[in-house]
Amino acid sequence: MASAKQGTSFMLAAVIALSLSVSPTFFAAPAAAATSVVAVVNKTAITSGDVARRAAFLRLQRRGGNTQKLAKEQLVDEALKRQEISRVGMSVSTSDVDAAFERFAASNKMTTAQLSGVLDQAGVGAAHFKAYIAVSMSWPRLVNARYAAGSKNKLSNQELVTRLLEKKQKPVTTEYFLKQIIFVVPASKKGIAGKRKAEAEKSRASFPGCDQAMVFAKNYLDVSVRDLGRVLEPELPPDWKPLIEKASGGTTGTRVTERGVEYLAICNQRQVSDDVAAEVVFRAEDLGKESEGENPDSDKYLEELRSKAQIVIQ
Repeated sequence: MASAKQGTSFMLAAVIALSLSVSPTFFAAPAAAATSVVAVVNKTAITSGDVARRAAFLRLQRRGGNTQKLAKEQLVDEALKRQEISRVGMSVSTSDVDAAFERFAASNKMTTAQLSGVLDQAGVGAAHFKAYIAVSMSWPRLVNARYAAGSKNKLSNQELVTRLLEKKQKPVTTEYFLKQIIFVVPASKKGIAGKRKAEAEKSRASFPGCDQAMVFAKNYLDVSVRDLGRVLEPELPPDWKPLIEKASGGTTGTRVTERGVEYLAICNQRQVSDDVAAEVVFRAEDLGKESEGENPDSDKYLEELRSKAQIVIQ
């Protein structure tokens, strides 16, 4: 959890924070038409229907210019990204995508059903938007995993000293020590998730503290405990960050994930201002700046995939 991968993931909410109009009357879904293949990326077909949905999505974002051309370009790039994400096995889970969809709806003061209705009427569709979210969340993790070992994401001693001199003081951040409590829901028994969620929520009131976490887990069926150790505030994954900040009684609220129903126990937290914390804060600031523009590593990775791919544009 405190890895470079997850440090990057905290900024991913910005990737899907689009300026979505919630006035469906401004948009009309395109008329139904025969679907044809307009591009092939490594044997993966992109259809005219795909392009129409992405063009409608671009209009929802108030994008100008030739939306058909831009839509096709985006879909070719996404096909390359999706194939590489699948090859490496770094896709986010369906539950992560659904949770992001729910957060996006809430941020626009809608239910998920209302958001789906807006997307359908605009000619985008919830499935297309969710596919977009999945790539948008997965790709930066993959890029960071590939390039994190390089010097780019690791500040040298000289760079750290220079940044500290510029700031004139070390940044302060919150240090957490966390344990993860997982009420396991097997893939073959997803129907019991609601019951397990109620059980997990109820258990929070009797959680005895981190020192007794393992003993506590033995009182329940199929509950595991993971020691996540030290995690600095900029490294908190976006799905957990608001729950940690709102935590009361030493535990966060619950989340349904691909593993089951989970919550975090906050064993300890304090304000810190040391060299390690300073580097994490500075790196998070740099990643935040990248999210507002183009990431050179992402461009380099995508160009490499493109150079090896078989791409046919009809």
